[in-house]
Amino acid sequence: MFIQTEATPNPQTLKFLPGRVVLETGTAEFLTEEDAAMRSPLAAKLMAIDGVTGVFFGYDFVTVTKDATGWEHLKPAILAGLMEHFMSNRAVMAPGGSGETATHDSGEEFFEAGDENIVETIKELLETRVRPAVAQDGGDITFRGFRDGVVFLNMRGACAGCPSSTATLKHGIENLLRHFVPEVEGVEAMEAA
Repeated sequence: MFIQTEATPNPQTLKFLPGRVVLETGTAEFLTEEDAAMRSPLAAKLMAIDGVTGVFFGYDFVTVTKDATGWEHLKPAILAGLMEHFMSNRAVMAPGGSGETATHDSGEEFFEAGDENIVETIKELLETRVRPAVAQDGGDITFRGFRDGVVFLNMRGACAGCPSSTATLKHGIENLLRHFVPEVEGVEAMEAA
């Protein structure tokens, strides 16, 4: 088995491509060893590596976020963990620990009554134009709310804590949404719930 690695715009995060489906649907993020242990044997294995601070699963990739430890020390252990897991054909998620609905992004969406059509348009644009692009960089962006002309988004995986995330939000996503949805005046990142 050959696992490719790709750099992401976030120097603290690497994207690993095992050459097979990781999650059939949705995404999953793990920020603590306890959460990983309950929801995913693969995430638990990766989070147990000293220096790993986050694991994110997409359709065909795994992103791993680290602390100040150098990649030269972490990468071999991560690759070994991924290879051993996928070669054993074990499930990525524990029973009942499925993807997106079980992530740390489970906070309630918020928007004013009467803004349903605006919110649907925003979500469609995020789904069709934004999420595929950020997935290429090993991350995900999800809708959290819309209030007073501001769209609130949650950035996960390689996007969380990325030095270029502000530019992505302001120059990329905000411009796109303002172009197609005149009611949008700005875009802000929110912390996960």
